[in-house]
Amino acid sequence: MERVLISDKLDPACAEYLTEHGFVADQQVGLSPDALKAAAAGAVGWIVRSGTTITPELIEAASSLRVIGRAGVGVDNINLQSATRRGVVVINAPEGNTISTAEHACALILALARRVSAAHQSMREGAWDRKQFVGTELFGKTLGIIGVGRVGRGVAERMRAFGMNVIGFDPVVSPDVAKDSGVELVTLEDVVERSDVITLHVPLTKTTAGLFDAQRLAACKPGVLLVNCARGGLIDESALLDALKSGHVGGAALDVYAQEPPGDGLADLVAHPNVVCTPHIAASTAEAQQKVAVQVTEQVVRGLRGEPVATPVNASAIRLSSRPEVRPFVALAEMLGRLVTRLNAPQPIRRVIVEGAGDIPRAAREVLAVGALAGVLGELLDDRVNLVNAEALAQEAGLPVNTEWASAASNYQHYIDVVLDTPEGTRSIRGTLFGGEDARIVALDGYELELRPAGTMLFYKNVDRPGMLAAVGAIVAAADVNIGAMALGRKDRGSAALTVMHLDDKLDAHQLARIGELEGVEDVRLVDVESAQKTQN
Repeated sequence: MERVLISDKLDPACAEYLTEHGFVADQQVGLSPDALKAAAAGAVGWIVRSGTTITPELIEAASSLRVIGRAGVGVDNINLQSATRRGVVVINAPEGNTISTAEHACALILALARRVSAAHQSMREGAWDRKQFVGTELFGKTLGIIGVGRVGRGVAERMRAFGMNVIGFDPVVSPDVAKDSGVELVTLEDVVERSDVITLHVPLTKTTAGLFDAQRLAACKPGVLLVNCARGGLIDESALLDALKSGHVGGAALDVYAQEPPGDGLADLVAHPNVVCTPHIAASTAEAQQKVAVQVTEQVVRGLRGEPVATPVNASAIRLSSRPEVRPFVALAEMLGRLVTRLNAPQPIRRVIVEGAGDIPRAAREVLAVGALAGVLGELLDDRVNLVNAEALAQEAGLPVNTEWASAASNYQHYIDVVLDTPEGTRSIRGTLFGGEDARIVALDGYELELRPAGTMLFYKNVDRPGMLAAVGAIVAAADVNIGAMALGRKDRGSAALTVMHLDDKLDAHQLARIGELEGVEDVRLVDVESAQKTQN
């Protein structure tokens, strides 16, 4: 019988399912690299969680391998390009822990509102003080959900049963999709200012890191309850402790932390009487572990039998993008998608438009929109977005994607436009390739210019009049930061202009704020372009 290697600890249902369907379940956990290479040899399937990193060398050693299954969402521990080149299908199980995480968030909301943890501890210590633990009813209160994806919508559906009014912010999910779960989409500021309870369900990205800092916590309703079952680092934990001590934040429930396990520096936060803490267990239920194991094993068996699979990670988009004549165009589209999304933040996106023109290979045209979408969603969601799941994630969020093609490209052999349609208008970026692989940005929001996307770049718009460049340059110089290169663009003389500076070092928030305070200067952005040039592994 054919053998499937299981190199991480999974629910017994995984091995049972393989055996029932005529495969040998070879479970070997905690192997050394050499032992793992030997175990992989001859295996036709391989199922892992996050503990095993499947490198190109291991894929090469597994000469009989046809399918890799990841019990969970992320596949960053699997080298997709090596698997694709070998014709190995990679499959994941993205939905197994959705219900468990949503239920845990609801449990923490209830525990905070009714002070369950503190009351429990008081009784364990022999006390009986009913007056000290007067709670808060959730009925009629406003729940704010930041991140209205699968988990966020699951929380909304459950907490509406308690009579809560539910509002939410999500830069991608459409109002119709949110409405189906009873969520009114509003701005991030509205969620912060209107909510009695706020629960976070977003990934940790450059945009969301420190999302709830001292300033945003201060903008919350007095007495707000804050819940985080998503990612550590979304909340400034020091600022949260200060807000709890002052009483502005009424309580916090945390399942995730910036450092795990939390160090001594978080002892005061964990011990605060209005804090409920759990050790990153939101997805840890017996049902979730079993669901993930069964889902991925079912798909692995289907893949080994040559049947269609529901959650392939390296489908045709990745195979096309690995072709030498296609790869530079897809990389350009993805970089443009990431860059324009950063320049658009924090405005939500209602539609993505990808336009191409000129001598772009036909094979590249099939995946350019997917590449741009992977860049946009990868910036807003997380690095688990790839060329395969980008379209599915957009569809799930109700985010429309339109493509347009023209045969000729004026001024250039070809170009790619990525346009974001937002409630405030559109943000657009145009790029091209010089010499086949040298990426250039040639227009931003209709301003024509030419610049190489590299390093730290300062973007800002200003009134087109003498002295503006000198005023900004003086602040940059005072920060002891050198300007390596610069590009200017304007539409008409005397109208608004766009300036982009390549900086040798970064400016801090205070220096950026000073630039933004200059009369006639607006929309100041600092972007690390290298981090926007993500490549599929």
